Amino acid sequence: MAVQTGFSLIQIFSPTWEIFCLLFFLVGLGQISNYVAAFVLGSEILGDSVRIKYSTLGVCLFYAFGYIALPAFAYFIRDWKMLLLAIALPGLLYVPLWWFVPESPRWLLSQGRVQEAETIIRKAAKQNGITPPDVIFEQEELEDIKDKTEQTHNILDLVKTRNIRCITIMSLLVWMIITIGYFGLSLNTPNLHGDAYLNCFLSAVVEVPAYIASWLLLQYCPRRFSLSGILFLAGVVLLVIQLLPPDLNILSICMVMIGKFGVTAAFSMVYVYSSELYPTVVRNMGVGVCSMASRLGSIISPYFVFLGQYDEYLPYILMGSLTVLSGILTIFLPESFGIPLPDTIDQMQMVKGVKYKPSNTGKQKHKGRQEDEDEDEMVLKKTAF
Repeated sequence: MAVQTGFSLIQIFSPTWEIFCLLFFLVGLGQISNYVAAFVLGSEILGDSVRIKYSTLGVCLFYAFGYIALPAFAYFIRDWKMLLLAIALPGLLYVPLWWFVPESPRWLLSQGRVQEAETIIRKAAKQNGITPPDVIFEQEELEDIKDKTEQTHNILDLVKTRNIRCITIMSLLVWMIITIGYFGLSLNTPNLHGDAYLNCFLSAVVEVPAYIASWLLLQYCPRRFSLSGILFLAGVVLLVIQLLPPDLNILSICMVMIGKFGVTAAFSMVYVYSSELYPTVVRNMGVGVCSMASRLGSIISPYFVFLGQYDEYLPYILMGSLTVLSGILTIFLPESFGIPLPDTIDQMQMVKGVKYKPSNTGKQKHKGRQEDEDEDEMVLKKTAF
């Protein structure tokens, strides 16, 4: 947040276009890092009953409110320096959060910092009016945590085994395609019929029901089929736009907004889904790498919009086709609905439709899997707020 707000304020005094672009790059770096870190922290520190609400109605819905405010600010503040100042100053309101938001107990446990995790859990229990047990972590649990923390993890662990490699590759593609659709449709709003400010405002407003719908789907429906279904909806609607008569401008705008609704809901759901697929030891890296792939999608998306100069419907055909493809890929990802968050790579769910060769170590792990799940589930419950 400091990087995002600080460089946004410095950007106002940019002497040249090159300096402005460099500072804008740093602002974007801080923004997406802040977004991913806050999302992962909330996913790990909150319990199952609150995690979905935080991820959709908390993070994403307030993102939509900021998006809605942007065209309003731009409409009334036409000077670019004053506009930058208006959208950068609210970031200063988040400075006090440094002293109020605790560290993730899951992450502290994965790093072997048991005492700090226990202190945070006792503080949370006190705030919630709950009396914690005298001993939160048994000796056996501490020894198991110690064994796990002796293993160092890096970005190569995201492709270490065949299962996590398949999950990572498919997740990268799904994230990138969803981002192409999201930013492609957002950037294309000035090309729609009517006022550019109004179209941008409508594109932002449609995100509010999209995030509410994603919350309901994540709360009550399986992840795979919910995400896949919403992607199919968005892709088919975008493909149908080319079949509409040219004189039905309002209907075309409505179809674009329905497509934006589906892609936005998918954009919200894929954050939750990916954070549930990756284990604690590599969750931040996994979601970060997926987010990096989505940034590639945001880099490519303006060129999809540019293709509209050659054919008005070409961007919608390409984005619709890719969105349908991402819906197909999602079907092969593992299901995470109603399953405790994994802490280690061995606890990850298996990819659908991929056969694995049994090994001796795999058989031994499978035999003790039920006992490990019972113990891990107990630890997971204790580290949730």
